[in-house]
Amino acid sequence: MSTLRIEHRTSFKYAAPVVSSYNEARLTPAWLPRQRVLENKIEVSPVSWQTSYRDYWESDVTVFEITQPHSSLTVTSSSLVEVLPHAHREERADWDALNVPRFQDLLCEYLALTPVTRPTDELLSFAHEAAGSASPDAAARSGVCQDFAHLAIGAMRAVGIPARYVSGYLHPNREAALGETVSGESHAWVEWWGGDWFGYDPTNASEVGDHHVIVARAREYRDVRPLSGVVAGTTTDLDVTVNVTTVA
Repeated sequence: MSTLRIEHRTSFKYAAPVVSSYNEARLTPAWLPRQRVLENKIEVSPVSWQTSYRDYWESDVTVFEITQPHSSLTVTSSSLVEVLPHAHREERADWDALNVPRFQDLLCEYLALTPVTRPTDELLSFAHEAAGSASPDAAARSGVCQDFAHLAIGAMRAVGIPARYVSGYLHPNREAALGETVSGESHAWVEWWGGDWFGYDPTNASEVGDHHVIVARAREYRDVRPLSGVVAGTTTDLDVTVNVTTVA
């Protein structure tokens, strides 16, 4: 178990004052059986109006707008999160279970390929080869495209394994001392279904553990972008920092 303090700061600077800005932020860690959000605060400066809602994917979304001219914008998410070990079900789904029509209907959103998750012919061939020689559990762990979560998702969906995109944070140093603040990462990994949802980090070729903090889960990045919006002007400078501290 880990308790992590996370500060995620995004700053925009403009060459000239922009007239207005309309935005959505998905920066609040999710409350889950394996993850408890002890504190969270989203600060926006400047801001004219701010509210929040929960979207279709059950992500917590902060909506805000600035309706007066401004030369900069800073969005800061501060969180304290307790991450617990994840106890998976003992029973694993086999290929026959994944091919049941009712099951495919229930998880159809995590089986459909999209332009950003569609695998190349070479990756598709590799995925089918892995699926033909192993169980869904082993095929999902075979290291399909360890660099990008979208390609890993596409490869698994192509052979009938439901997979979803996960955005969140990663504490990069397991050896960090308590109270030591390190430069963390806004990160992405995958979850795949095999009787339960299992997390895998293709970038680091590792299972998801108590140094991964989940913010949102959906079909792909475009569903859960950390910060998105419309600006009546031109952005000239963007700076993003993530600091993570293990406090327990």
